[in-house]
Amino acid sequence: DPRVLALAAQVTESGQDISPLLLKLKGILQSASLGCEESKKIKQDIYDYGLTQYCVLVLRQDHSRLPGGWATAAQLAEILSHCCVELEVKGDSEEFYKKFLPSAIENMLVLGRRLQARFIRVIKDEEKQDFLRWFQTVTDAICWLLGGQIQLAACVLQSDHFLQLLITDDVETAVIMMSVLQNILRINSSVLLQLDEETLHSICDELIHKLSSTTNPVIGSAATKLLVVVAKCCKQLVKLLTARYRGLKGLLSEQWTGKGFDKDLSRLLDLLCLQQSCEKGDMQRQHQAACIIQATWRGFQTRRRLKKLPQAVTTLQRSFRAERERELQRVRKQKEDEALKLQVQLQRQRAMRVFHERQLALLEILHPSHVHKYMEEMEGKSALTIQRFWRGYRARRNFHQQRQSLKEFKAAVIIQRAACKFLEKRRRRPLSPWKDPRGLTDEQRLALQQKVDGYVRLHPASQMSEERSKELHMQAQEKLAQFLLRSRLDQRAAQRREILLAQVNTNVELLMNAPGLAESTEKDLDVFMSRSIPVAAKARQAHNTMLKYSSWPWWKKLGDEFVEDDVIAADALDEELETLFIGGRK
Repeated sequence: DPRVLALAAQVTESGQDISPLLLKLKGILQSASLGCEESKKIKQDIYDYGLTQYCVLVLRQDHSRLPGGWATAAQLAEILSHCCVELEVKGDSEEFYKKFLPSAIENMLVLGRRLQARFIRVIKDEEKQDFLRWFQTVTDAICWLLGGQIQLAACVLQSDHFLQLLITDDVETAVIMMSVLQNILRINSSVLLQLDEETLHSICDELIHKLSSTTNPVIGSAATKLLVVVAKCCKQLVKLLTARYRGLKGLLSEQWTGKGFDKDLSRLLDLLCLQQSCEKGDMQRQHQAACIIQATWRGFQTRRRLKKLPQAVTTLQRSFRAERERELQRVRKQKEDEALKLQVQLQRQRAMRVFHERQLALLEILHPSHVHKYMEEMEGKSALTIQRFWRGYRARRNFHQQRQSLKEFKAAVIIQRAACKFLEKRRRRPLSPWKDPRGLTDEQRLALQQKVDGYVRLHPASQMSEERSKELHMQAQEKLAQFLLRSRLDQRAAQRREILLAQVNTNVELLMNAPGLAESTEKDLDVFMSRSIPVAAKARQAHNTMLKYSSWPWWKKLGDEFVEDDVIAADALDEELETLFIGGRK
């Protein structure tokens, strides 16, 4: 078409805004009747010369500062939708259907969002009407394009811009968007089943939100009609509505009854009631099936339990009899233990009585002068018996304590004996004549010698001269002599400190035991002036302590059987004597 060719040349040569030029496409499209071959050829020429691509790019721009403004953008959207409908692309059709059409519909939705935002922001009524008219034009263009290209319905519903257009609180634009959604469902009724679950839930949530958050009958009527269309499209969506929105039926009947669209409301309620009745029927059938399964399972369990009942009764009787037998044995053993304890106690009492009777008889027979001697003999025998039992107890205790060490000692002896025998046998074993010791070959000996020489070269040994070694020896001897001299001096100083400490302790004790100044005599003064008197006093105390220790009874010396008579425990002497100071110097 020469008009299309001339327009394409003007658009190509123009360096400014091309929106007014693209508006001429409207006259070119209106020159041919819709659906005829001439119209299809014109649309094909427009697409081939790239004018539709220019329209798509222009829709993306901000038209607030361009000549013609948003009215031009709305007209371009309408022109683009008419150009894409009934267009049969020759050649690369995949690019047209997969790239061009989705980009065109996306740019139309972006233009619709911009018009909606400005419609909500403006205050003047004239501007509001203009923006609403342009928004209606864009939505009509979208519906016209979807009517010619049905496959774009899923692309529109999955777009985030469409959801943003639908999620609005404005009444006029919300009604228009719900009408667009209704037209999309009428064009392609199965498009909702092609959507993902999140997008479908978002659309349904917005529709239910509009019904529950407003009382405007226009919004309620549009949302109700749209829900009726959604419910008629697929029964699965009705199930989704009843399952996801439990209180929808009560909300519709209470809030929207008598608002002027009772017909559509009654249709929607009938669909929801039918679905609920179907769900109730399914629930009843499932309940009956569950009851039948439970009854069958309980009957099976009961029959299996009845089959196992004789065996269970036998097992129960066996366990009861075994438990009763164990209880009887425990009671019998307890009675036997009690009888044995009583018998042992009676025997002990009888033995004690016989012993006392024998002692009384012997005392009656013995002469009074021999009674004391007899009692001493009995005490000696008793002491020997007690000592014998005590030594046995102590030996057994020590044996139990040393049992592990004895086992280890015996095990070590056995291991050593076996090792000695093994080594002795190996030492006595003659070498086999056919097993000669394996030696090194000449090549191996040469390689080993080379390795040794290399190591010696890398790590030379440090050599010391004879004069240096003698000097070190003399230094070591001098340090050893200094150490021995210092240790001898330290030992003498320690002895002197001990002597002084003992002297101080003795003086402190004498001062504590000394009488007062009023009662002191010359003898008390001699005690502090003389060194032999404190020594004699301490010796006297030590002698008294020795006498007390030797006069102890036998039961106080049970642990000292193996201690020599002239050796007394250091703790006992320390308790009595504390520290004895020997006067004088060495």
